[in-house]
Amino acid sequence: MTSNPNRRRMITIYVAVVLLAVFVALGMFVRVPYVALGPGPTVNTLGTVDTADGPERVVKVTGAVDPNPKGNLNLTTVSLLDGLTLFQALGKWVSPSGELQPRESYYKPGQSEDEVRQENLTQMSSSEDNATLAAFNFLKKPTAVGVADVADRSPSSGVLADGDRITSIGGAPVATMEQIAATLAHHKPGDTVDVDYLRGGAPERATVTLAKRPDDAAKPYLGVTMRSVPADPSLDVTFDVGDIGGPSAGTMMTLAIIDQMTPGDLAHGEFVAGTGTIDPSGQVGEIGGIDHKVRAAKDAGATVFLVPAGNCSLAASKAPDGIELVKINTLSDAVDALNTLGTDTPRPHC
Repeated sequence: MTSNPNRRRMITIYVAVVLLAVFVALGMFVRVPYVALGPGPTVNTLGTVDTADGPERVVKVTGAVDPNPKGNLNLTTVSLLDGLTLFQALGKWVSPSGELQPRESYYKPGQSEDEVRQENLTQMSSSEDNATLAAFNFLKKPTAVGVADVADRSPSSGVLADGDRITSIGGAPVATMEQIAATLAHHKPGDTVDVDYLRGGAPERATVTLAKRPDDAAKPYLGVTMRSVPADPSLDVTFDVGDIGGPSAGTMMTLAIIDQMTPGDLAHGEFVAGTGTIDPSGQVGEIGGIDHKVRAAKDAGATVFLVPAGNCSLAASKAPDGIELVKINTLSDAVDALNTLGTDTPRPHC
């Protein structure tokens, strides 16, 4: 009679152990369809990054007025962790600095991590071009279109080279990639055009027969990857932000160019960080993850944070103590606000 309760007790224990083991296994190995967001690294756009060839400036303006400005103009990022287990997701959910978002918000169906990374790097490349254009437009300096790469077996192969500055196509002057696209739109595959360009500062001309674009046979193909560059051959702008992708570093990279192209220091002794996309006209656009970026900036030591106007509400509601949130709509707003640092002049705040 006494054995039955003991037997039931042992069965209960065994069942509980099995259920616990199943729960632990599910928590450790089952993946959930969410990604975790959090504060990412910050990078001083006035500083350097380590490369295989030694330290390189994050933003470098060859021929700059002030090639070594002092201070911090830090771009900010959001970390993204994919492939979460159930336990990891629960941990991020209860963390005050973590945030869970559906995976499909960041990864399209069937899209691999490598494809997402390449898309982000492409967006960063576009942001670098916009930063160059925005800075030079702000400083009222002319720009040109530089050749960054020439595709193998393309119409420009063996004709144009990396570093060339294209000045006209088919007799039409071009100073931006948009103007090149508009000029090429008036031609068709098989047309022969004269391409005027600068190589080492010397004018050159080449005749190129346009091919069919690999992705659209009805459109002409020149076969070069282009980037925005200063029209003055003695000036050049290069970027090295490492593996950071996306478009949200545009405003801070633009400010780094301006800081090197003008005397004095834009940071005025403050640790400044910020975010925001930039377009060639200098319009600052809102971004995602503003609360994580402000937190990352504060943790890095920033005292001033430049916030796109569209992100102000969330930034203000989530900002930690000890960091000043400055609202900006345009590049001019950002420069004007920075020029008030260290003075009693009021600045727009979130």
